[in-house]
Amino acid sequence: MLYQKIPTTRYLIEKPFKGTIVSQSAKSTDLFSPFSIGAFTLRNRIGLAPMTRMSSKKDSIPREDVLEFLVRRAENDVALITTEAVVSDYESAQGYPGQARVTTQRQIDAWRGVTDRIRAAGAVSILQIFHCGRVAWNEVNPAGRCIAPSAIRPEQPNPLTGQPYPLPDAMSEFDIAHVINGFVETVKGGVAAGFDGIEIHGAHGYLINTFLSAYSNQRTDAYGGSSKNRFRFAREVIEAVRPHIPADKLLFFRISNWGVVDMQVSLFADAREWQEIIGYLDALPIDGISVSTYRFSDEAFGSGRNMAQLTRERTRKPLLICGQIHDRASAEAALADADIVLSGKSLLLNPHWVADLRAGKEMPAFSSEAANIAYTEAPLP
Repeated sequence: MLYQKIPTTRYLIEKPFKGTIVSQSAKSTDLFSPFSIGAFTLRNRIGLAPMTRMSSKKDSIPREDVLEFLVRRAENDVALITTEAVVSDYESAQGYPGQARVTTQRQIDAWRGVTDRIRAAGAVSILQIFHCGRVAWNEVNPAGRCIAPSAIRPEQPNPLTGQPYPLPDAMSEFDIAHVINGFVETVKGGVAAGFDGIEIHGAHGYLINTFLSAYSNQRTDAYGGSSKNRFRFAREVIEAVRPHIPADKLLFFRISNWGVVDMQVSLFADAREWQEIIGYLDALPIDGISVSTYRFSDEAFGSGRNMAQLTRERTRKPLLICGQIHDRASAEAALADADIVLSGKSLLLNPHWVADLRAGKEMPAFSSEAANIAYTEAPLP
């Protein structure tokens, strides 16, 4: 969803940072240079950011014009196409009406037509998968329940209902294993549908992100407390899905320091805690880390560095970055600290954005209000 930035508050942790800082490697800042990642060579450094959509009217399959939008962006020279967030099961994963899935043959067949056309257009397709966790309400979920690491509801009301979010059930070990299996089954569906890669959504206050953050995770078992324990659920998801992703396919993990609820809260305590989490990710068999920010250039945690710079210090894995990248100047500036730049609003509303970047056209940033067309019946350009 699209919201406005609110000033950040922070809280403290006691665990000190441990690890070896990784220096930034030399890299190209040419937006239109190719980039090798896994078995793929992207034709440029430009990707479509994943965005939450709510267009599925039947069978959890997006509207045809929403699927066509992905293909058109591939045909217009976007190198990396990431889908809307697809929910990971038919029970507790859904947080918004009309969300997509890819676990039935009909769903797989619908997405197969899209991935084939994206590939024919010379782009790489990524399926983003998530579980909404406590960012949901019982009536929208087939299981009639919301779950989270701890029984803590968001402080803000649900913007879609105007009511408080329900108190989520604190997940048992059975719930945890069941949710992980949902990710596995959805990954299998994504592979069958022909996606070139999978992205596990660990950002924005959704389920995996709430395990990572002490703000929402107050467990006292092996999934709570230290940053290593809070990372355990994310690690188990990654380790469970990786064997089901062929070696020539990609696996990304998305992370952020902000959530779509309680946006004023810094989800990680400080730069050291952020880098601890990045260090844990670096040790896992993933092909890239996607960092979602409000604005890519913002200083992070009072460190004198932005989020991509902090992340780069702890990993040599390819970095994807988004956050108010709207013209050539901002894209090139973002690429100085990352490998691939992602655009949400600009690619949503301007089908010729890549060509306009190449031409160096002046392009003001689109507002969140303009991008809300994504949540209407109006077809996208």
